[in-house]
Parts: sequence; structure tokens; C-alpha cells
Amino acid sequence: MSLAFTRRRTAAAILTAALLVPLAACGSDNDKKDSGAAASASGAPKADLTVLAAASLTDVFKTAGAAYEKEHPGTRVTFSFAGSQQLAAQVKQGAPADALVTADTKTMDGLKSDTGTPTVIAKNRLVIATGKGNPEKIENLKDLSDTKLKVVLAAPEVPVGRYSKQILDAQKIEVKPVSQELDVRSVLSKVELGEADAGLVYKTDAATATDKVDAVDIPDAQNAVASYPAATLKATKNSEAADAFVKWLSTPEAQKILAAAGFQQP
Repeated sequence: MSLAFTRRRTAAAILTAALLVPLAACGSDNDKKDSGAAASASGAPKADLTVLAAASLTDVFKTAGAAYEKEHPGTRVTFSFAGSQQLAAQVKQGAPADALVTADTKTMDGLKSDTGTPTVIAKNRLVIATGKGNPEKIENLKDLSDTKLKVVLAAPEVPVGRYSKQILDAQKIEVKPVSQELDVRSVLSKVELGEADAGLVYKTDAATATDKVDAVDIPDAQNAVASYPAATLKATKNSEAADAFVKWLSTPEAQKILAAAGFQQP
């Protein structure tokens, strides 16, 4: 084999390799683009979301948030829990947040200029929370009028406090509470700690403390139905991701989580 022929073969091999490198690189870029397209098509935009939520949603939303993050990798959901009236004040004051869920429609309706269109995601009812074993033998709403009992209620401006007043007034039952709390969890805590003999709370709240309190059911005819509307906040910088989370709360998966915690379907 001549030296010239060998040189020509070597040069051809080098040229072929040089041409293949850009093609391989182009193929890699295309793969990356395809992968990126698939990722963006897989769900809602990635974002760090802050959701203002009623205190009665504390336990169930921690479970729901974990489920949502698992279903939407790259998205983190942080909750801020408080009484609905406190959450409304935070929204009015411009607190940085992306979505809001209250324990009543009245509070949400008062924020029409600050939210998108709300959707009711769950409902709830009230029960009488008593100490474990119901030591005072409380059987119904009328028993709460006994002045020997230490009864604690939520303040009238709090949704659960307003519901409590509504059902007591409807039955013409006068109760003089030893304290009026800023949210339902504070009412429950008073009963758990033995600082009150009884308190009116949501059924779902009593269910979170079955080792410390008993729940006395209130007949539907004497009860009130609490509705939980959810909405995206107009001030959010993550509107698409916030909208996606709010819509997810009405999906079968989210509804299953809410139902497991004792919430009723909307």
C-alpha cells in the first residue's frame, strides 16, 4: 500500500469524524428540548406557593400539600393558618401570598376585589367538644346553658363563632362563654387542656384530638353548614401555579383526602 493512499484514508477518516461530532451534538440538543417539552407538559408551572388557609384546615392541608408536591415535582406549597377574619386582614394589608381558603363564604365575598372567582371545595358541621369521657355528661346544645359549666366559644367575627351564635340563637339558648377565641383551634385547645368543660368546634377539628376530647353530635336540623371557598389572589406573582393548586383542590384525589379527614363534599 502506497504512503499517499494511506494518507488519503487517514484524512478521510478525520473528516468523517469531524462531520459526525456536530450531528451528535445536534441530536443531544434535540433530546434536551424534547425532554423539556415533556416536563412542561406534565403539569402546572413550578413555583413556591404560599396559601392562606382557615385554621380548621391545618391537619388536612398538610396531607394535601404533601400529595400535591409529590404529584407536581418542583412545586412547594407553604401554608399559613389562622382564623378566616385574620387571613382577610392579611390580604387587605398586602401580605405576600398566592391563594386563600376561608371557612365561610361571607369572608371570601368581602374580598372580591382581591381574589379570582372562588370555588367551594368542602363543607363542615359543628359538634360539642367535651373533655375525654364527657365528664359533665353533656348531651345537647341546651346543656350548654348551664351556668355551672365553663363553655368556650369562638368570637362572633370568626366563622365558627358566627355559626355557633347562629345555632344557639335559633334554639333560643343563652350561653355565657368564659372566653371567646380567635379561631377554632384555640377553642379546641381550651377543652383539651381542661380549661373549659365544652366548646363548639367543627367536627373535623374534634376528630384530630380524639385522645383528649369527645364529640357530641348536633342534629342536622339544629346545626349549621360551613362552606370552604378557595380562590387565587390577584396579587400573586404565580397566577398559573396558584390557579392550578386551587383547581386541584376539587379533584377526586384532593376530595378523597378531605373526606378522610371528615369534610363533606361541596
